[in-house]
This record gives sequence, structure tokens and C-alpha cells, in this order.
Amino acid sequence: MKQRLNILCLITAMAFIPVACEDFLDKPPQGTLTQSSFPTTAQDALLATNAAYNTLREPNFNSGLFPIMDIMSDDTNKGSNPDDASATIGPFDRFEHVKTEGAILRWWNTLYLAVRRANVVIEKVPSIEMDATLRNRYVGEARFLRAFFYFDLVRAWGGVPKLTTTVPQVLPRASVHEIYELIIEDLLFAIEALPEKSQYGASDLGRATKGAAKSLLAKVYLFRGDFPSAANYALEVINSGQYNLEAKFADAHSVQGEHGIESVFELAAFGAEGVPNGGNQYGNVQAVRGTPNRGWGFNRPTKNLRDDFEPGDPRLQASVIFLGEVLDGVTILGDGATPDISVDSHGQEEIECYNQKVWTPGINVPPSFGHNRRFLRYSDVLLIAAEALNETGNAAQALVYLNRVRQRAREGNNAVLPDITETNKNLLRDIILHERRVELAMEGHRFWDLVRTGRAPAVLGPLGFIQGTHELLPIPQTEIDLTQGKLDQNPGWEN
Repeated sequence: MKQRLNILCLITAMAFIPVACEDFLDKPPQGTLTQSSFPTTAQDALLATNAAYNTLREPNFNSGLFPIMDIMSDDTNKGSNPDDASATIGPFDRFEHVKTEGAILRWWNTLYLAVRRANVVIEKVPSIEMDATLRNRYVGEARFLRAFFYFDLVRAWGGVPKLTTTVPQVLPRASVHEIYELIIEDLLFAIEALPEKSQYGASDLGRATKGAAKSLLAKVYLFRGDFPSAANYALEVINSGQYNLEAKFADAHSVQGEHGIESVFELAAFGAEGVPNGGNQYGNVQAVRGTPNRGWGFNRPTKNLRDDFEPGDPRLQASVIFLGEVLDGVTILGDGATPDISVDSHGQEEIECYNQKVWTPGINVPPSFGHNRRFLRYSDVLLIAAEALNETGNAAQALVYLNRVRQRAREGNNAVLPDITETNKNLLRDIILHERRVELAMEGHRFWDLVRTGRAPAVLGPLGFIQGTHELLPIPQTEIDLTQGKLDQNPGWEN
């Protein structure tokens, strides 16, 4: 049975927090509160903390509803049928998106809504008279979440306004360094305040943990090029004994593996449409289109991605749904309006196929809202450790963690995915990046991996990527207009 974090949430006049309900899955809105009267009690502290989590279910939290970061990578094309969102999401395939595009604005606004909800907890909860340990944990959860939200903001837009209070204000952009300093400070606090995953009961699965905070901090340091720190925090997670790899790669994403041994930070969702019912549209947007009718069919795996799996790698079949495949007794026939075979906008062969990582059993739309999105997986932590150790001259130790990922992937078939033995730093760097691609395909990592390693111009240039411009999204033009120019535009997007 799917475990759930009970999100009890409230709405304020300033939209800091969402709808009030005894159980957010079952109850309708129960009225409003003002900022001056909330939060003031221990129950309010719980409500406010859960409200920050609930932002993760907002459809636009997922990069403005559509998986645009995957679409901008070489992992996927727009998908769906050729006409669907061709004028709005199609341009991300070709790096022809513009600063007025709606998905960019929706994502920006939702991330700042999330930041504001976290700030309510961070600012208000410390003064509430309640159990001190629980109070500190709530603040630790909120600071983890704020770091999580700002990590998306700084990777997507670079320096952004640094909002750390509930007081409404119009701020200029902080520097990238200042945003990363805030992220690191928040995560260090969270590491001290949060329990390990094993210390939570079943009703609290999905809450931030010490291991999640350390894992995210390791990833932050990887992006900053601080490889010793990235290695140290990744190894602390590995040595904690809290996590392991699922025996089957597919279970790292399937209903069988929900909140399982490999899950470091995961968003629970229920097979019902809409945030008030516990649904998460992330899976629905990418789910099979046509027969069975599961969703919209965006984020189609490219031939380039499919060809990059090594011969016999079981992860290909567990990552991609092909027409004619039978999943949970359901035959995948696809969409009649989508050509089975076509040529994409880059002249590459495209076949109708789908992202299997968001598959949930069912034959209609509502169950597709029940995919539990795994934001942080243990295999990612292992590969962070491998990359960071290689960069610090510890290739032999890096191979240990790289080969653990490959060993699980082969699932007992020693004829495929042999252990890597290469110890040359430059060659091993390429191998680890390739392993990240096939292990984490379509999970939102590839574009940023290419940017942070400086490979985006070479890999994505043929797809339209322009160096010096497309590393970042444009600041939404609406935000620049609303602030009367207090926000300046990213390079290359001024016109």
C-alpha cells in the first residue's frame, strides 16, 4: 500500500500556504487565516511545514508543467503528437524558446511560492512554544526544502533574488555565489536538525532526512566543482547504512519500490487528478498517449539516448516503453495521431515511445497521477561519489561505486555491463558521465550535467544550443516588467 506524508495545509491572504484540510487527500477547503494569526501553535507549525512540501505536487513545480530540462538535453524530444504544444514546448527542442514563454514564468513563480512557504516555517516556527526537538526538526525540513528550491532556481537562472523573509519585497538579483552560500548554510542546518530515514515512522515517509540533506549537499558541491566536499558528503551517505540499491533497476521507480531502500528523497502521490486529491501531474504529462489513454505523451526518448545504452543493458527496456510492449497486462498501442516512425526537427529518426520511469499500472488517466517522483536516488549518490573521487585522484575507489551501479543494472547477467577497470582520470570521467546518462535518463539530470561539465556546446550545439546564452533560461520578461527593471536579464536574452 502506498505510504503517504499527511499534508495538512492552510491558505493565507498572501498565498503563502495552500488549502486547509484535516487530510489533504479527502477534505475540501476549510476557510482562510491571516498571516498575523498563523502559525502560532504546534499544530500550526505542522500545517505550515506540510504546506511547503505540498508545493512539490503543484503541476508547475515540474519546470512549468513540462519536462523542459529533459527536452533541451539530448535525452528526449518534445513528444506527444506533432501538433500538440508545437508552438510553446516544441521550441525547447531547438533552443528557440523565448523569454515570454509561459512554462518559464510558471516555473519561476512556483519556485518562489515554494520559497515563501518555507520562509514561513523558518521565520515563524522558532518562536512557537512546543516540543523543542520537533520544532527544530520542522525548521530543518523547511531549510532543506528552501535549499532544494533555490538549487533549481540557481541552476536554471543563475543569480536570482534572495528571499529569506515573509515580508513582501522587490529584490534585485543576488549573485550565484550568494545563492549557493544560502543553499549550503540551509543544508548544514538541516543535517544537524533532521533524523535519519530509519527514524521516521510510516506516516512520515517522504519527509526530508539527514541523508537527503547530505546527498543534496554532495550534489551542490559537485556543481560548484568542490570535489573533496562532494566526495565527503556522498561517502557519509554511503557509509550511513540507510540506503542501498533495489535488486531490480525498474523498482527504483515503480510502485514496488516506493519509499524503498534506494529512495533518498521522494514525493508521494495518489492516482487521482489534482493537487487537493494528492495527485502529481508529473507522470501524467509524460504518460502513454492513445491506447491505453494514460496521459499526454511528452518527453519522448531520442534515438541518441536509446543507442547510448550498451548492448544488452536491461536499463533500456526498463526506461523506455516501446509500442507493442505489454506492461502489467496492458498492451501499449500508442496514439493514432502520432506517426510510429518519423524524422524529428534535427533530422534524426524518431519512433513513438515513452518514458517508462513514470509508468503506473492502469488503463486510464487517474492512476498516472500516482507516480511517486524520486528526486534523489541512492544510485545518483554513488555516481556523485565516483565522479568526485575520480576528480580528486582516487580512481580506484571511484571504480568501486561506479561498478556497484553497473552490477545492479546487469541483474545477475554477467554477460553484459562488465566492470569498468579504467583508471585514467580523463577517460574515467567520460565513462562516469555516460553511466550517469543511462542510469538517470529522463530524470532531469542530463542537461545540467552537460552544462556543469562544459560539454553542452559540443553535445547540444548541433541541436541549436548557443554557448554563452543557453546555459541559463531567460528571466521571465513579466518579472522584469513587474519590477520595473530591477531584475536584469541573463546574457544573450536581452532582445
